Amino acid sequence: MGGSDLTMRGRHGDAFSTYKRNVLRDYVNFNKDGASEHLLNGVGKDLGNPSWRRSLPHVLVAALSSLLFGYHLGVVNETLESISLDLGFNGNALAEGLVVSTCLGGAFVGSLFSGWIADGVGRRRAFQLCALPMIIGALMSAATNDLWGMLLGRLFVGTGMGLGPPVAALYVAEVSPTSVRGTFGSFTQIATCLGLMGSLFIGIPAKEVANWWRVCFVVSVIPAVALALLMQFCAESPHWLFKRGRAAEAETEFEKILGGVYVKSAMAELSKADRGDEVDTVKLSELLYGRYFRMIFIGSVLFALQQLSGINAVFYFSSSVFKSAGIPSDIANICVGISNLSGSVIAMILMDKLGRKVLLLGSFIGMAVSLGIQVAAASSFVSGSVSSYMSAAGMLL
Repeated sequence: MGGSDLTMRGRHGDAFSTYKRNVLRDYVNFNKDGASEHLLNGVGKDLGNPSWRRSLPHVLVAALSSLLFGYHLGVVNETLESISLDLGFNGNALAEGLVVSTCLGGAFVGSLFSGWIADGVGRRRAFQLCALPMIIGALMSAATNDLWGMLLGRLFVGTGMGLGPPVAALYVAEVSPTSVRGTFGSFTQIATCLGLMGSLFIGIPAKEVANWWRVCFVVSVIPAVALALLMQFCAESPHWLFKRGRAAEAETEFEKILGGVYVKSAMAELSKADRGDEVDTVKLSELLYGRYFRMIFIGSVLFALQQLSGINAVFYFSSSVFKSAGIPSDIANICVGISNLSGSVIAMILMDKLGRKVLLLGSFIGMAVSLGIQVAAASSFVSGSVSSYMSAAGMLL
């Protein structure tokens, strides 16, 4: 969010404000027999909910970016030992840590620019831009013969990882029917879990098969290429098009994802939500200490606490942890993947029934309990064998 003034209207300025008022007036008054009142009181209530089948393919393609995120999170779990042996830094804890963390550093950089890119070039192009560094980085990692090549490749991959998930969350929310928005929103997390599981499964032969870790990186190129190509055929976000003053194109995209009968009502609701010049400009100061500070603070703290829980250590080093407990790493990683996927499936089922806040409270309480089990396992009050199994159980929970 550059400078002190974030303008979401692009280059249209006052002309676009006038245009929006006209669009709002036209859609509110398009039917003199009372349909306008019906539209502004609820989007197509008498028509029923739009079919989720129209928007599902677009959501699934967008979820590929989350699948790639999960895959690259876990790809070094089983392969790190083989990578360190082949590239000559075995036993160097700093080098091994850099192979893991460089990817996260790239993701931090990518996430800083994800909003600008999504608003500047559109959601579809943003997905394609996130796929490009993932393709380049994966191929660099697979082909390298030294540590520096691996780090550079992981940096490229991380940049794409940082770009993709924020755009995916935004895109899925904007193309999903309201009735299934929570469920569809869970698809991105499920895709992340599937990507993680995929990387753990594919990495199992790494310790027995020479250079198998290179295959693990090359495999990730397939979904990245699929994301870049398939997104060309997906709908652009009608919300983004409308913000850019391209209402006719927004109608066309609504027809793709909702069906023609819902276009008028969707455009009327979009016009209603977007009217008023005061909502078009958001200053950076309002995000830091103004009217939006509380929302930004709560959202940021929730994400920070999730990371501080240590979940990423499970993704990166579960093989080592379970090995110390005498549990084979392949079995352990399968259990990690299944438990992670199970939580996401439960969230998908309950998201639109219980609401977001209840699920957040339940999940954070569960994380606190699991961490408590691990703390107890590490204490001097628990014997060695019991301690190992408690630690493994807490990690899975």
